[in-house]
Amino acid sequence: MTTLIVNIKELLQVRNASIMKVSGDEMAVLPTIKNAFLLIKNELIAGFGPMYDLPKINADKVMDATGKMVLPSWCDSHTHIVYAGNREREFVDRINGLSYEEIANRGGGILNSAKKLNKTTEEEIYNQSKVRLEEIMRLGTGAVEIKSGYGLTVDGELKMLRVIDRLSKNYPITIKATFLGAHAIPLEFKENRKEYIDLIINEMLPEIAQNKLADFIDVFCETDYFTVAETEQIMAAGIKFGLKPKIHVNQFNSIGGIQAGVKYNALSVDHLEIMKSEDIEALKNTETMPVALPSCSYFLGIPYSPAREMISAGLPLALATDYNPGSTPSGNMNFVVATACIKMRMTPEEAINAATINGAYAMGISETHGSITVGKKANFIITKPISSYYQLPYAFGSNLIDATFIEGEVFA
Repeated sequence: MTTLIVNIKELLQVRNASIMKVSGDEMAVLPTIKNAFLLIKNELIAGFGPMYDLPKINADKVMDATGKMVLPSWCDSHTHIVYAGNREREFVDRINGLSYEEIANRGGGILNSAKKLNKTTEEEIYNQSKVRLEEIMRLGTGAVEIKSGYGLTVDGELKMLRVIDRLSKNYPITIKATFLGAHAIPLEFKENRKEYIDLIINEMLPEIAQNKLADFIDVFCETDYFTVAETEQIMAAGIKFGLKPKIHVNQFNSIGGIQAGVKYNALSVDHLEIMKSEDIEALKNTETMPVALPSCSYFLGIPYSPAREMISAGLPLALATDYNPGSTPSGNMNFVVATACIKMRMTPEEAINAATINGAYAMGISETHGSITVGKKANFIITKPISSYYQLPYAFGSNLIDATFIEGEVFA
C-alpha cells in the first residue's frame, strides 16, 4: 500500500537518520520543508521533499494537504494510563485546600489507586485503559510509555503489566512498558520498608523478567517515598534483570535522585519541577534525557520545570503528559506542548522537538520514531488548515488535528 500526500503547506521535523536527540541551542532549530510531499509505503516513510522535486509515482492513494501541516506524531514517554476508577474526590479536596502530600498521608494518592486496582478485574482494567489509549491516539500520540505502579502487590503489578502487554498487541501504537513497583510503600509495609523492597527485587522482578512484561524499571525517588539509597538498590536489581532505569525525581524536593539516575545510566529522569544548579550540572554530557511534565504542574499548582535554565545549560529536554488519575488526568500532548510554551517559555520549535524526537529518545525508540525520516515508522499528524505551526501552542484550547496516521494508516 503506497500513500502519497501532496501540497503539504509545511512538513515539520525532517531529519536524517543519524539524529537521535537535540540539545541546548539545537532545540530551537526545527527543520521544515514548505510546499512538500510525503510518500508512505506500508507502515514506513519512503520519501519526502519539496513539490517541485516530486517524481512520477503510481500511488495507491493520493491525499491533498493544501493549507495543512504534517509533523511526526507525539512521543509521550511518561504515562500511567492503566488504572482503575478515578480520584475525582481528591481533586475537590485540593480545591478545598489540601496538598498532594496531605492527601497521600491520609491514605489517598497512589495508595488509593492501588486499593481500587486490586479490587478490579483484569478485564475491566483493560476495558477502562483502552478507552484512554484510543483517546490519546486520536489526539496525535503515536508512541507511548505506560507504567505499572498501582498494584503494589505481586498480583497487582503483574496484572497491570499484562494489561499493558495486551494493549500493545491489540493496537498499532508503539507501547513501551515500565515496571514501577517502587511507586509508594504500601500501608502494611510502613514499619518494614525493607520487606517491601525485598518483595520487589526477589518476587516481582523475576516474574516480570521471565514473562518479558517490561522494558524499563522506575522508582519514585522522593521524600516520603523512596530514598536515594533505596532507589539505587532497586535500579541495580532491575538492571540485573535486563530493565533499563527511568526514574521519577525532583517533583517536590531535590534529594540527589538525578545524580543517582546518572550514576546508573538511566534513560530518563522525569518531573524535575525542583532543580538546583548541581542537578543541572549532573546532567551535562550524559546520555540521560531530562523529561518535564508541565500538565502535572498545571493540575497540582506546583512549579514548572525550569526549561530555560536547562536548555541554556546545553541540556536536551523532552515533554510528556504524566497521564494518571491523581495528578494529571489528561493525555493530551497538544496541551502539554502549549503549556510548555506558555508557562515554561519554550519556543514552539523547542516544544515540538521535545515532544517528538526527544520524547522518542526517552523511550529508546529514536531509530524508528520522532521525526520525518526515510525508513522510520509512518507515524504523523496532519493538521487542519492553519496559518503557521505557531498556531499549535497559540490556540491551546482548539483541536487542530485533522488526522493521526499510525504505521501508515489513519487511526479513526
